[in-house]
Amino acid sequence: MGVKEWIFAVTEAMLALVYPPRCPVCDEIVAFEDRGNVHPECRKKLFQITGPVCMKCGQPVDNARIEFCFDCGKKQHHYRQGKGVFLYKGDIKQTMYRFKYSNKREYAAFFAGVAAEQYTEWMLRIGAEVIVPVPMYRRKQKLRGYNQAEVFARELSRRTGIPYRTDLVSRTRDTKPQKNLNDTERKNNLKNAFHVSQDIVKYRYILLVDDIYTTGSTVDTIAQAVLQTGVIDIYSLSICIGKGI
Repeated sequence: MGVKEWIFAVTEAMLALVYPPRCPVCDEIVAFEDRGNVHPECRKKLFQITGPVCMKCGQPVDNARIEFCFDCGKKQHHYRQGKGVFLYKGDIKQTMYRFKYSNKREYAAFFAGVAAEQYTEWMLRIGAEVIVPVPMYRRKQKLRGYNQAEVFARELSRRTGIPYRTDLVSRTRDTKPQKNLNDTERKNNLKNAFHVSQDIVKYRYILLVDDIYTTGSTVDTIAQAVLQTGVIDIYSLSICIGKGI
């Protein structure tokens, strides 16, 4: 364990004494030694993605004969392939809201644990060399205090051994929330919103992580910029996948 990781682990333990970890679903306290876990009854309320999925974005499809979901059948994506851990429906909507806006950073341990269990083999197969979180605009992140995608990336890195970096892709301007925009508006909203560091050329295969995937506009915009640097492929992993517009 490096110095940075040791400091993080000690800080995490100290914070847990003051702010005990909570179940990501019901938000009730769980034992410190069970941090990253969820109450068994609450776990049943989450819809983990299994079975046949879209070969592009990872969204569930009706049967294995269907290669692409309705959204991916209509458009081309710049990223190679995407995966998701949970469906964005039911109780997890409130979980994700708290994770994003209510400083429930401890939820990332649970998300990363499930993601690592389900997708570590896939990450190794695609040759992911670095995990990159979808960036927030610096001023917005300073106001919130953290970037939920970055917290998830850090926890995922701890469980998979794949390094993560937050300095490879940055957001150069603030953008409107994507959820109320149609596909065309989303693309315009994200135009010229990201900067890619030249240091990214050290890597050939990149895993981009975020909290929620809907239409893929954010992933596509970043992937398009990254691929122009000479990176071979970019993949996507999100905590949740929701229906696109």
